[in-house]
Amino acid sequence: MSHRLHGILLGTTIRTHRSIPPHLISRAWFCSGRFRNQTHMESHASCEEVVGDSELLVKKMAAICNAGPAKLQVIADFDGTLTKYRVNGCRGQSSHGLLQQENPEYDKKRQELYEHYHPLEFSPTIPIEEKSKLMEEWWTKTHGLLIEGGLTYDGIRQSVANSTIAFREGVVELFEFLEERDIPILIFSAGLADIIEEVLRQKIHRLFKNVKIVSNRMVFNNNGHLVCFQGKTIHSLNKNEHALDMAAPLHDRLGDNIDAPTYENASVKTRRNVLLLGDHIGDLGMSDGLNYENRISMGFLNDNVENSLDSYCKAFDVVYLNDAPMWGVVKLVSQLCPSDGH
Repeated sequence: MSHRLHGILLGTTIRTHRSIPPHLISRAWFCSGRFRNQTHMESHASCEEVVGDSELLVKKMAAICNAGPAKLQVIADFDGTLTKYRVNGCRGQSSHGLLQQENPEYDKKRQELYEHYHPLEFSPTIPIEEKSKLMEEWWTKTHGLLIEGGLTYDGIRQSVANSTIAFREGVVELFEFLEERDIPILIFSAGLADIIEEVLRQKIHRLFKNVKIVSNRMVFNNNGHLVCFQGKTIHSLNKNEHALDMAAPLHDRLGDNIDAPTYENASVKTRRNVLLLGDHIGDLGMSDGLNYENRISMGFLNDNVENSLDSYCKAFDVVYLNDAPMWGVVKLVSQLCPSDGH
């Protein structure tokens, strides 16, 4: 094992899961360390990370590091993972939830659908097959209301401008670090690709040549009105690499003329090491369809920590608590793909 991996630093706030024996605590990894924005990282003393099996994590890190960045890809959920769960003390908006249609009656109807189906999505008693059908039903009805209500692309721009959606601190630095090393980022979302692109445009103000969005894509007519959706519906229970054929590189959609490599489906599938980011245990399915060799899963447990910590620690390699920033992920990636000579 390399000295660098053994030298993972302990952070200012340490919370270990009970499955970590005391003599292994020194090998667990927490949020701290040197990166280009260390002062921001150190300012988040309340950031907590939990490692369920520190020995396994170190082994995975060593394998991915030895394979190099050419074999690595990042798969990330969008809402509640790349974006904050809370903004200014209130629940942040999702890419679906921020939409405001010109006719408020349609906003009301979509909210009624949310109140009916959302509890079913997280019900522990509904079999997954039945739940998947319910989610398909929910998404189909919601998309129908967007079309019927006359949604326009101008309406999307205005909705994003008026929204409270915000990225976690460290997301831009993570994207830049991965872009510099030609490591693709697949953003898997059950939301709306067009809204995600607009959020990236307005909140980050730049494009990334290595980003590919796997989400529901809208089709607009020449007048900018939504007329239909492209391809199969992607909902919360079926977003995985099987849906890659629906995705388009972000810079293609936004008219970027960067002369740089893009990441086609076949190329992405040859990258057998995966860093997966999600905020629900179901997000682990995002790597279904990819015959990966090593996967480090990182879960953001944003709420209901006491009741969910056990299950998250069993499911994810690393768990970030209480709407943590992205600095822990930035540090881990910088250790997996160090700069030459470091």
